[in-house]
Order: sequence, then structure tokens, then C-alpha cells
Amino acid sequence: MHSHPHGQPAPTETPFLGLAPFLRHSIAGVDLMPAAQAMLASAEKHPDDANLWMNLSIAMLCLGHRDLGVSIQEQALELQRIYHLPAAIQPAKCRLLMLMAPGDLSENTPLDCLLENSDVDLIFYYVSPESPLALPIPEHDALIVGISDSDGNQDLLAFLQQALANWPKPVINDPQHIPSTERSTASQLLQDAPGVLMPPTHRVSRQQLAAIAAGRATLATVDSGIDFPLILRPLGSQAGRDLQRIASPQEITAYLAQVAAPDFFLSQFIDYSGADGQFRKFRVAFVGGRPFACHMAVSAHWMVHYVNAGMYEDGAKRAEEAAFMADFEAFAERHKAALEAIHQRMRLDYFCIDCAETRDGQLLIFEADHVMVVHAMDQEALFPYKQVHMAKVQNAFRDYLIGLLA
Repeated sequence: MHSHPHGQPAPTETPFLGLAPFLRHSIAGVDLMPAAQAMLASAEKHPDDANLWMNLSIAMLCLGHRDLGVSIQEQALELQRIYHLPAAIQPAKCRLLMLMAPGDLSENTPLDCLLENSDVDLIFYYVSPESPLALPIPEHDALIVGISDSDGNQDLLAFLQQALANWPKPVINDPQHIPSTERSTASQLLQDAPGVLMPPTHRVSRQQLAAIAAGRATLATVDSGIDFPLILRPLGSQAGRDLQRIASPQEITAYLAQVAAPDFFLSQFIDYSGADGQFRKFRVAFVGGRPFACHMAVSAHWMVHYVNAGMYEDGAKRAEEAAFMADFEAFAERHKAALEAIHQRMRLDYFCIDCAETRDGQLLIFEADHVMVVHAMDQEALFPYKQVHMAKVQNAFRDYLIGLLA
């Protein structure tokens, strides 16, 4: 790391880009590799340009090169821990300080994806247990804790509970409520919520699963109310990685042979297919307690991901999503008690749920957290109905922020 001689300003830095432009390119099918290679060549010539290293790190993480992306991020963070993303619309109405944890993209709230083209300045402050909230704190009007509840962030969240207890500016997503997003905690919190179904999610060790697979133990040792088929996933798995439906003890054996993790989440599989056999998954954002439609995916497979559910290929599926978004008020009214209970129990100011409707009309919750991506990046030619609905979420968040400053 080079220091600049006294009196000489640092060379002009590359602007920090955040995640949104990379995600936008990725969704449009643009290969990010050429841009990443150009940034790498440039970064080797400008080793002190922290913004350039941070942009390169985000590009690598988007390309799926996790270890490389995280190590480049560490390099950026050694140079500086604060990154400015000025609002597209100036003068900005609000300066929002976002507390972030180092790590993969799934570690933090991707708020810049929601707030593209807004009048909110974002200040990314990467904090860690070794260097939490070093002074001077950047000037800001409000603060949001963007840090996920991964096992590695527990000490940081505990520290921030104390540090932010009497913060002079409004705090969004109080760190004491972020642990509620952990799967087993969320499933306990929502157990008897009216109109909500979230099967209890249990942490189990590899040893426990091996014992059940071998017949030395039964599922009753985990939960007396549980039976095959199950859902298994490793702790900390995001976006359905190594998530599988397990129908028998033999399938546990096969699963453990494929997945090397030491600890897993286990829950009951719920068949939420509609009368036509298709599975429908909704993403709903809560802003200050108000629910908003973000997307709906329709798939023949129970593990629904928007990007591989056929939404881009199938006009009938898009028409169904358009109808869901247009009629969302009816959905929100039908599930009013459930949605209110979820917000009251999670106690976060901004978060999302992925959910489905069961055949008997309950709201089945897959997850509830503040780090899901909400964006308006789908191409208008294919998704002409989306912009107006995503603008509602963006405006609601902006209005919520401005309301805090009043």
C-alpha cells in the first residue's frame, strides 16, 4: 500500500459503481468478463484506487468467482472502508449510511438495486469486528444496518446493538431484530401466526443425519411432528444451493455423499402446487410495514428460481405475473392478518419474504430477510408491466426515509 506525499492529492479515482450496474448487465445477458479483465488491467496500473478494486470485486462475485472476489474486496478494504454512491438525481434529498459486512454479495442488503435513479445518496461503510465504526463517521441523515444474519456476523451485530443504541440519527433495521431472519429463528417466530405456514426449521448436524440415514435414529429425535418428504440444505446456503427434497433415509445417504457441509437445516416439505400442478412463488417487500409485490415466478419444479422458471421464455407465465402485480391489493387483503403478523414479529423496517399460497389458502413462508434483491431491471420489451409496480416499492422506501427525517 502506497501513501501519497504530503500536500499532493490522491490521483483521480474511478467512481464506485455498486452492485446495480453489474446486476443490470447480468440480467440483460451481457458477459461481465471483458469488463472485469479491463478493470483488472487498470487496477494493476493504479494499485491505490480502492473504488476500482471494489468494482472489480463486485464483478468477480457476480461472475461466481467467490474466493477471488472476496480477496480482491479485502484488498480494497485495506485501502478504504467507505464508498460513496451519489444519487442519480441531485441535489440528493437524503444521505443514507449503509453499514455493510465484508464478504459475498449475499452478506448485505443490495439497496442500490432498489434505489437506482433515485435522489438518495448511499454511503457504503464496511465494518468488521476488528474495525467497527472507526471515526470520523461520514455525514449522514439516516443509517441502515444492511448486514445479514450469517454465523460470521454475529459478533458484529451484537457490537452494533450497543453502538447504535443512542444513535443521533434514525436507524433502519435495528441490529437486535436481524437475528430473526435466521431460518430456524424465523420459523419459531412465525409458528402460530394467523394464516401463516412456515414449517419448523431445525439445525441438524451431519452426524444426526447419518444416524437417521443408517436407521440408528428416527426423525422423531429431531421433531416428533416431522415426516418424509423433507427439505435439506446446508447452513448458510443461499439461492437454493444444495437444497434438496428428500423422500427416504436412503436419499439422506446419497445427499450426504454429495454435500460436504458439517451442519444443515431440515424442515418438512410442503407441496404447494396449484390445481394445474405448477408451483407459484411470490416475493413481497415490506417497507415500514406496508407490503408490495416484487415478482412472481411460475414453475413446474418445487424449487422455484425466477431466473430459471421460464419467465423469460413463456408469455403465459408473464401474463400471470402481470395479473398478480396488478391485483396485488386483493392478495394483500386476502392475507392481511398473515402479512401484519409477519411484520409485527420480524420487527424490521425493510425486509422481504419469499412465499406461496397453499391449497387451503395459507401463506407458506420460505424465507424472510433483508438481503433479498429487489430491482426494476427486467427488460421492458418482455416485462412492460413491471416498471410501474417496482416504482411503487422504490417510492415507498424513499418516502419512508424522508418521513424519518421530518
